Amino acid sequence: MSTHDTPHVQELITLKTIAETLNESNALIPMLDVVIGKLLELTGLTTGWLFLVEEPGTHEFVAGRNLPPALRRENNEPMRCGSCWCLERYDDGRLKNAVNILNCKRLDNAVRYQWGETEGITHHATVPLRSGNRRFGVLNVAAPGKLHFAKEELALLESVAYQIGSAMERMRLYAAEQRRAELFARLGEYSGALGSYASQAVDRAELTKQVMSLIGRYFDWPAAALLEPAGNEVTLRALYSGGQTTLPHAQFPIAETARALFRKEAGATDPLSAEDAQRLADHLAEEGWIPSVTRAVAVPIAVAGDSANGLLLVAYNPYRDSYRADLGVIEALAEHIGITLQRFRLEENRRELARMDERNRLARDLHDSVSQTLFSLVMMSKGVSGMLAGEPKGPNSLLQDTIHDIQSLSQSALKEMRELIMQLRPPGLEEGLMTGLKQYGERLKLHVHSHISGIQELPRTVEEALWRIGQEALNNVSKHADTKEVTIALSLQNHEVELRIEDRGRGITRQRLNELTRHSIGLSSMRERAESLGGQFRLYSTYREGTIIEVQLPLVGNLTGKNEGGNE
Repeated sequence: MSTHDTPHVQELITLKTIAETLNESNALIPMLDVVIGKLLELTGLTTGWLFLVEEPGTHEFVAGRNLPPALRRENNEPMRCGSCWCLERYDDGRLKNAVNILNCKRLDNAVRYQWGETEGITHHATVPLRSGNRRFGVLNVAAPGKLHFAKEELALLESVAYQIGSAMERMRLYAAEQRRAELFARLGEYSGALGSYASQAVDRAELTKQVMSLIGRYFDWPAAALLEPAGNEVTLRALYSGGQTTLPHAQFPIAETARALFRKEAGATDPLSAEDAQRLADHLAEEGWIPSVTRAVAVPIAVAGDSANGLLLVAYNPYRDSYRADLGVIEALAEHIGITLQRFRLEENRRELARMDERNRLARDLHDSVSQTLFSLVMMSKGVSGMLAGEPKGPNSLLQDTIHDIQSLSQSALKEMRELIMQLRPPGLEEGLMTGLKQYGERLKLHVHSHISGIQELPRTVEEALWRIGQEALNNVSKHADTKEVTIALSLQNHEVELRIEDRGRGITRQRLNELTRHSIGLSSMRERAESLGGQFRLYSTYREGTIIEVQLPLVGNLTGKNEGGNE
């Protein structure tokens, strides 16, 4: 072999040795350290270091060999903070190939601020690490007194950098697949745990809380949130952060692109854009709900045939590229949550239908047995009273009074029984909530003025809650308002329904209102029914001017609403 071929042979040996070294390990940082050592040994250079760059403007010092004392001070602090010319060129796209750096900013600072000995190193060569179009960072090499690198040396460094970049891409894919497999295994465990809990759950609020709590148990994301649209806002229904699961019910504005997601046709499952997802996460961080994070994914919660009725937001700080596998798992997780919630909603509807059937059966039984018996007692007492009416006063006087009392009590019991039957099976509710409330008020001898705006089919749980609240409110008007005039207004919108019941009667003094707020079972029942469905209950009253009751209930999503029946 001629002496002319010797440098090329050395280059081939260098490349072969580096390739073998790269193939021996799947641990990134130790591998990079060993490769730099081999490269210095084979090229006769003395010093090398490597930066990984995940995001422009940031860098991570991951490996270095034979750094001078000035750069090793305080646990390599000069390498970990601040930028330099090579990284600035890398970030703005000017560093495309191996180049000579005239002098090193970090070494210049070491001399200027007297950090320590630089061992004669003032310049270095810089080469970007990449595989295809993907970039990973920069490799720097240097030697004492070396001010310039020849074209052949830079070409060799570029070849080595390509090898390192290809190995890093291989390791990135390997790490991503490992994480993907691990996450899907966790997803299987999560699904089993959630399915077991959902099969026994009787409360949607607790089920929603368990959905988020299990995310914290089976996955390593620092924060996750369940969001629902409400007009131009979103409601933070459930949150996992810092090891704790809560149900905040907080509301805040939503981006237009996010609103568009909920207006899509049924079956839309596209995630929010990275910018919108990050904006939501930043807002949650600013409000103190979650820690500040650098990446967020927001995926709609929907099942086949349904439009999106919620968002699952997962926020985390990614560590290199292994987190690229997370998006697919988060999408599968959101789909599973949607199916679980829909299954629970269907089971809840089934239970509600069963309850309605049982109420109807009970109402029929009461009507056919107890109610008829009471009616017979009323008729018999009237008959006996009539027979005794012609008798002269005397020994029968006490008996007449007793028969009269029996007649009064039986009539009162019959009236209460009929009211109970009507509450169990309200006639007219099949024709709509407003019709049912109007007829109920008229049976209480009230003059009902009704107003309705909007056209919207109400979910059964919402209609049931408004019916029970309306019943209680109308009963209060009949018993306490000292007026027969009452106005019922029902406003139906896309995202909420509002029921307003107003009278111009006696009203309530401030002191009495405070007492009722704390101790009234009726008021507590109305408030609890509204809040259990994520709504609001308000009572306004002025003495001798009247009373207003307002109830607002959300119609969209309603992931955490309870379904309760019967009066308190």
